[in-house]
Amino acid sequence: IGLSNYAYIISSGEFWILLRNNLILLIYVPLQVFVGVVVAVLLYEEVFGWQFFRSMFYVPQVISAVIIGYLFAVFFGYEGPVNLVLNKLGLGSLAIEWLGNGWSAMLVIIFCLVWLNIGWQGILILGGMSSISPSIFEASIIDGANYWQRLFKIIIPMLARVLEYSFVVSVIWTFTGLFPFIYTMTHGGPGYETTTIDYMIYIKAFVTGNDLGAACAVAVILTIIILIFTKAQMMLADRADDWSE
Repeated sequence: IGLSNYAYIISSGEFWILLRNNLILLIYVPLQVFVGVVVAVLLYEEVFGWQFFRSMFYVPQVISAVIIGYLFAVFFGYEGPVNLVLNKLGLGSLAIEWLGNGWSAMLVIIFCLVWLNIGWQGILILGGMSSISPSIFEASIIDGANYWQRLFKIIIPMLARVLEYSFVVSVIWTFTGLFPFIYTMTHGGPGYETTTIDYMIYIKAFVTGNDLGAACAVAVILTIIILIFTKAQMMLADRADDWSE
């Protein structure tokens, strides 16, 4: 049928809703990177209990994504622990159906993604920091640089390429790896409010009439979107390097 599937997908309003949802979920990427950098610096400086926390932060990475999705669905259910705590604290007005509203469901998913990825993000940054000469940190401490000055003026500039890799991988994963979380937490609802492009591939192929042609077309469009985002990020990173030089 030629390009009919592509024309229908691009012209339909639901596709732009899916793209909007993916773009909203990209909010977790800078949050994850920032928290990961903070955690990595604390582990690098061997704060009290750093060995225990190094293991604990990485635990979510070894748990199945499906299990994590179900856990968050239970925790943020209407009768789940989160609302129970709010009611006990006298904040019953804040106890809502978290996964039953589009905006609150998005917040829960973003929180889940940040929590999940702190571990690998921290390990990645920690590995990058190991390539920085300890004498640089020692000199900054002698010069009186505090924690935040060392973070923003030394660590982040010297880890530019590591952070670029983290951003690129995280953006690609946001477009391709959220299926188990959407499936277990919201099933894309309410309506299409939390449906992502990769989840729509599943819906087109296996839920609504086995429309494999449309599913393949969505998959091709998704690949093009990922290539565009990746190329744009790499160009911005190269331009930032030129400016720094």
